[in-house]
Amino acid sequence: MARYDLPQQIKAKGVYPYFRCIESEQDTEVIMNGRRVLMFGSNSYLGLTNHPRVIEAANQATRRYGTGCAGSRFLNGTIDLHLQLEHELASWTGKEDVMVYSTGFQVNLGVVSCVTGREDYIICDELDHASIVEGRRLSFSTPRKYRHRDMASLERELARCRPEAIKFIVTDGVFSMEGDIAPMDEIVRLARKYDANVMVDEAHGFGVLGPEGRGTCHHFGVADEVDLLMGTFSKSFASIGGFIASDKDTINYLRHNSRSYIFSASLTPAATAAAMESLHIMQEEPERIEHLWKVTHYALDGFRALGFEIGATETPIIPLYVRDMEKTFLVTRMLFDEGIFVNPVVPPACAPNDTLIRFSLMATHTKEQVDYALDKMSECFGKLGILR
Repeated sequence: MARYDLPQQIKAKGVYPYFRCIESEQDTEVIMNGRRVLMFGSNSYLGLTNHPRVIEAANQATRRYGTGCAGSRFLNGTIDLHLQLEHELASWTGKEDVMVYSTGFQVNLGVVSCVTGREDYIICDELDHASIVEGRRLSFSTPRKYRHRDMASLERELARCRPEAIKFIVTDGVFSMEGDIAPMDEIVRLARKYDANVMVDEAHGFGVLGPEGRGTCHHFGVADEVDLLMGTFSKSFASIGGFIASDKDTINYLRHNSRSYIFSASLTPAATAAAMESLHIMQEEPERIEHLWKVTHYALDGFRALGFEIGATETPIIPLYVRDMEKTFLVTRMLFDEGIFVNPVVPPACAPNDTLIRFSLMATHTKEQVDYALDKMSECFGKLGILR
């Protein structure tokens, strides 16, 4: 480990882009190094992290329950707020039951690793989130991968499986780096054909797609045919934590077998209350999602008109392909100097030839802010010869 010096090399070039310190609330503008910077690197799609109702709900929960639960849900760490949130999420997702985890990563780790056995198969999109990959690695089941969003590739993998075995398809709903959407209607069709089960990671779909922001599966009208729906609270729900929604038998099994749930401290009262209040606002203020899509389409049109390569994205996650690691770090620094915060995406988060800048939008962004970003990003990308 002492020989690992890649971060030091990047720092020496003055383009190290990680662990940048924010000195203010998470909003469309943040304070960094004492100056205002436009934030286009956040996952707060509905812009609720500084909403007065969300903050007050967290404050009230802290005053009533304290700062933590001092144990796991399995033992002494369950409070009535956890149960209320699970009940409301079950109703919202249309599933029989829900269980709340302390982080979204723990959901995928704890669910994917334990719902299948040695004689079964876990079949994943090759670009699934790292938490799904880690859950698959911990499982005793046979792993299979299919090409990204390629249904012919998925069918080939399903056909290779023993017919009598459990075949568990796990996919992101919205892919977190590329911004494209899993073809859930086709995945469900193949699952029916091959008697497979389906789990969808809706971390970047909840609060964005579907009626009331209920995610990718509701967007396609197939939520009833998907066995497990996973979500996180660190995006549209303006908090921290995650959940899995399914039928009562599956949730009962997970409550007593999912190790990342049983052996982790439970979600704090403040985080639980903040997520629940965000859910209420999401349902009461549909105009937030409507504006998110207006500003998203505006930005997508702008990037395309300027010659940016943005792939197949259809969501507020817009990948701006650079396809060169050094230029990816350099343009990130150039944009920061212009007052724009974006995230660089390099291996292992992507293939070496697919490095990109991840530009993400919130419902609270304005067209004027997007215009400023388009202008400066076009200028910086042009200087480096990245634009087509």
